[in-house]
Amino acid sequence: MSAGNELIASSDYIKHHLQNLTYGQFPDGHWGLAHSAAKAKEMGFMALHLDTLGVSFLLGAIFLFFFYRVGKKMTTDTPSGAQNFVESIIDFIDENVRGSFNGKNPLVAPLALTVFIWIVLMNTMDLVPVDWLPYVAQQIGVAFGADPHHVFFKVVPTTDPNATFGLAIGVFLLMLFYSIKIKGFGGFTAELTLHPFSSKNPFLKVLLIPANFFLEFVSLIAKPVSHSLRLFGNMYAGEMIFILIALLPWWTQWTLSLPWAIFHILIVLLQAFIFMTLVIVYMDMAHDKGH
Repeated sequence: MSAGNELIASSDYIKHHLQNLTYGQFPDGHWGLAHSAAKAKEMGFMALHLDTLGVSFLLGAIFLFFFYRVGKKMTTDTPSGAQNFVESIIDFIDENVRGSFNGKNPLVAPLALTVFIWIVLMNTMDLVPVDWLPYVAQQIGVAFGADPHHVFFKVVPTTDPNATFGLAIGVFLLMLFYSIKIKGFGGFTAELTLHPFSSKNPFLKVLLIPANFFLEFVSLIAKPVSHSLRLFGNMYAGEMIFILIALLPWWTQWTLSLPWAIFHILIVLLQAFIFMTLVIVYMDMAHDKGH
């Protein structure tokens, strides 16, 4: 019986940590916070994950403020450590953009920088012990009269597919915009209908258009899907491992969590780098008239 209770308690613990703080409209018409995963599902597509939005916006604001302050105090005489740090990041991004982007667009480098730093910061939240911030959120909820078991707080925005899909769709829309702007609507249409199969025979070329469009359209739609799911899947798996470690006896938690956290730093940086690299590649494809 105790084992069964422990299993239930562990299951509830995992579910609690994987549930977002969700705000939306219930089927009866009133708006409020969901007190369970089932209630969150009742809200439908337009529900808001307040923890994902709050943490991601806060981290974005910190990133912009820090870079703005460093930019205002930049000097060529005796640069500070913060300036050297920012310049090294900018040089790293610039090198990657020059190596992968062959077009001319002043937006690409700032876009790559923003995406990289923002995702690094969001991913880094996975290194915060899993119970700390949810516990703070629970105490704030209790202060306002809420049941602590009904207060959810998911710390890592990139473990929410809504956040990763939002980032990927934003990049995808930019890709479509510049594809049409650079190649023209006719050129973009030809890209979707005249490749990969082609023929010098006009009649056969027309017959191949449906097959070409199907293959190219699937490839096009797959870009934002794979772009978002790659980041989400890796970060979700990392968060799940931290949660499972937290279920172990306290004397084994630090033994396992510390080496996993050190290894996870590589995942945090690598996933941000991969996402940024794909942004540059997709923008290069949008500017390539021969693509």
